[in-house]
Amino acid sequence: MINAPTSSAQTELARLERRLRREVAARQEAEAIAERGLRDLFQRQQEISLLESIAVAANEAKGVNDAMQRALEAVCRYANWTLGHLWLLGERHGERYFDSTGIWYDGCKHAGGGALDELRALTEAAEFALGTGLPGRVVQSGAPVWIDMASADPAQVPRLPQVVRAGFAALFAFPVMIGSEVVAVLEFFCLERQMPEQSTLRLMAQIGTQLGRVIERRRAQDKLLHDALHDPLTQLGNRKLFLDRLTHLLKRTQRAPDSHFTVLFVDLDRFKSINDGLGHQCGDQLIIAAAARLSSSLRRTDLAMRDAAIAEGHLVARLGGDEFVILLDGIGAAGHAIAVAERIMRALAEPFEVASQRVFVTASIGIALSASGYTNVEDILRDADIAMYQAKKTGRARWVMFDQTMQVAAVRRLQLEADLRDAVAQRQLFLQYQPIVSPRDDRIVGFEALLRWRHPVRSLVPPNEFIPVAEEIGLIEPIGAWVLEQACRQLRDWQEVHGAALHMSVNVSAVQFTRGALVDTVVGVLNRTGIRPASLKLELTESAVMADAEHALTVFAQLKALGVQVSLDDFGTGYSSLSYLRRLPIDTLKIDRSFVSQLDRLDDKRQIVEMVLMLARALGLQVVAEGVETEAELRLLRDMGSDFVQGYFYYRPLAADAALEALAAQAACCSGAASV
Repeated sequence: MINAPTSSAQTELARLERRLRREVAARQEAEAIAERGLRDLFQRQQEISLLESIAVAANEAKGVNDAMQRALEAVCRYANWTLGHLWLLGERHGERYFDSTGIWYDGCKHAGGGALDELRALTEAAEFALGTGLPGRVVQSGAPVWIDMASADPAQVPRLPQVVRAGFAALFAFPVMIGSEVVAVLEFFCLERQMPEQSTLRLMAQIGTQLGRVIERRRAQDKLLHDALHDPLTQLGNRKLFLDRLTHLLKRTQRAPDSHFTVLFVDLDRFKSINDGLGHQCGDQLIIAAAARLSSSLRRTDLAMRDAAIAEGHLVARLGGDEFVILLDGIGAAGHAIAVAERIMRALAEPFEVASQRVFVTASIGIALSASGYTNVEDILRDADIAMYQAKKTGRARWVMFDQTMQVAAVRRLQLEADLRDAVAQRQLFLQYQPIVSPRDDRIVGFEALLRWRHPVRSLVPPNEFIPVAEEIGLIEPIGAWVLEQACRQLRDWQEVHGAALHMSVNVSAVQFTRGALVDTVVGVLNRTGIRPASLKLELTESAVMADAEHALTVFAQLKALGVQVSLDDFGTGYSSLSYLRRLPIDTLKIDRSFVSQLDRLDDKRQIVEMVLMLARALGLQVVAEGVETEAELRLLRDMGSDFVQGYFYYRPLAADAALEALAAQAACCSGAASV
């Protein structure tokens, strides 16, 4: 017989059972914690693996599209999403827009069939406003968006019917961010209706930031490349970009001789005057406006659109300053190129508004055709440049088509520049002196100093050929100072023998006159030579004086204060204002030889000379008539009352020794006459 447990035994048993239950519960809780920990650890490892794969894709990708393609695949595999697609955001005409790319990831090629193809085609053609559609809502919110197809609003999901027909139950998308800016959207199509967990949302946000760095890096690279190939002021292409595109077309032409192109070299006329007058800031504004007008004046049929390697924005380039170049593809005929050049000139001739002021400019254009058979891009650019300078030399505001004679002339000019520099150093320059004569008694009253260059190969180089070169290359000021010094020293020597009444006329270049150092140069020469200031006459052409009449007034006043005389040379060939002529403190007018030649045969010339002489007498000025070659011309000028003459009838330009002999012969003649 078994006795029933006592009360104390029952209590102990109950205690042990409770203890067992606690231990079982504790063990189960520990196992659950461990399981959750392992699951979280696995999840975290998966997230880290995903982030690492995205980082690798970002670093190894060839570009943004490649990095996004890899990211779509990695995210789809991680989240078990079937289909992924990339949207990029861009800017057009100052407004942001979606670029629905052709970049997809299709994980299973599921049975959507034609419905899936329809969805993809619709997506790639779609345009969403910010705030509508899945991508638009992501951009507007800057956060991930999940849409359940069962409860979706068709107004908010324009692709809803196609998504449902393709068998998808949900949509998910998240933004790619640079700071607070959404630059792309990755959207995913899900077969199961399962809302992403918060951890997934956080992970996608991290991926969006990571991918944003890819686009940011690409932007920085693009900006560096753009800055390297574009003009910072106008944003047109620069010389490097233009030569790159020109090289491409030249190589293509060498492969396909029937494909042609044309280069236009455009230079704004008188830009320096505008830049100096209104200031460099206004000059920059004019350059920007001219660049815009230049680009807009070209038609699409003019542009290098036929070759995919050339983008529209790269057709017009700024080389620097006021120089632009234009590349016209498919244009080999001169007539078409000329039509484009004339259209450009008309566009640029319209007034510009700069600093609340109307500004007028014109353009000189050089044209070079690829049909000439070029093998080097620098050659065609050089030839277009040569043609442009020829347009400037022949009057500006015009176009000139390049031909080989221009290149020969350009090469000759370059050689002339080099030789002229040597001429200064090697003392190949010298002076001749043409006597200025009183027609009343045939006496020499003075001389005009004339610069000459005896070239070691070409013999005498005409002054009208080398003086403009000296002006352009910056040699005219030292040459002009040398001429003034030599002429005044020679005058001093002659005055010591033949009296102080002789005067010396010295031509002053327009460049010397405008640079501002002329007065100081004259003062130095007068001090060193000791001649009387009144025996020195400085001759300036009418056009040089009237180019800046106010400046001329200032300089002339300073010269008159020194006692130096001033002559207005080649009078009648420029555009003097009579009001300015009256104000200018000049002493002499020199009538240009073009009016003196055949004076006795042509009535119109005689009338012009008579009017000049009447004007001079009214203003109290002396007159010198240049280019007197016949006795008939001399007789008329004497009868009209010309004060002085010079020309071949009396004397050709003389060397210093020959001039001294002429003075001595004159003195001997006067001495003989006095003794009689």
